[in-house]
Amino acid sequence: MISALKKSIATGILLAGSVGVAMAADALKPFVLAYTTGGDIEQVAGDVKEKLGTAGFEIAGSYSPYEGALILAITNDTLKQAAASSEFGGYAAGQRVTLTQVEDQIQVSYTSPLYYGTAYRLKETEGLNQVAAALQTALGKTDTFGTGEKQLSDNDLRKYRYMFGMERFNNPSELANYKSYDEAIAAVEQGLNTGAGGASKVYRIDIPGKQETVFGVALTDGCSSDEYIMSRIDRDNLRSTGHLPYEILVSGGDVYALYARFRIAISWPHLPMIVSETGATFFNIMCAPNAIEESLIKAAGGRV
Repeated sequence: MISALKKSIATGILLAGSVGVAMAADALKPFVLAYTTGGDIEQVAGDVKEKLGTAGFEIAGSYSPYEGALILAITNDTLKQAAASSEFGGYAAGQRVTLTQVEDQIQVSYTSPLYYGTAYRLKETEGLNQVAAALQTALGKTDTFGTGEKQLSDNDLRKYRYMFGMERFNNPSELANYKSYDEAIAAVEQGLNTGAGGASKVYRIDIPGKQETVFGVALTDGCSSDEYIMSRIDRDNLRSTGHLPYEILVSGGDVYALYARFRIAISWPHLPMIVSETGATFFNIMCAPNAIEESLIKAAGGRV
């Protein structure tokens, strides 16, 4: 009887271990470290751009939000079609490849299309897997990162919010409303061209078959600025530079953005609210969500 009990316990431990391994295998992370290298960041960027072009990616736009960081916004037909599969799927149409100088090394990383596509509730995910495979072939894959000890599954991401009472994907900021898609597009283009709210255009991607367009937006004003926010929370050894840029989505005559308490948290779901070893906490950027929303409302021509 004792022998049978020991066998039962051992079997239970093995099963529990198998479940843990399965959960880890199914867990999704927002960023992929392609490789690290030395040298000049612009020269490395030239090599990265060439690899992306060979792999069939279009560079929709690029910018340097602060010294030592370069972001390439990329897309292709597969990403656009996946984005078109769901309402407000346009947020996922522009993935990011980033180069970040950390001491004497340059980290070349990219966003996980499956992670962000799932967080943005895309119905069609096969294309996202194809894009991920193409990026891995083009740039490599050394590690995945961005959730700390948290294990986020497909289901976790589709209903994600940082904590009770905070926004989910389907609780966006409503920036402005216009009579038509064309009028909304014109207003956003004008706002970004004039730097309204400290915002400027990084890229524009039109979603095929829909009156939907996503703009990548650089922010430079005060508490909403890219540099302000990243300097206070992006302090892990592997940098999450691909969190940027923020997006404005035009859908029909309506203009939206993901609310910042959701948009920031999906890039750092493990970041504590108040205390951390690195000093990076959400408390450090308490002013940011409202400031970001205000900047994007101004950029969209809406009323604060």
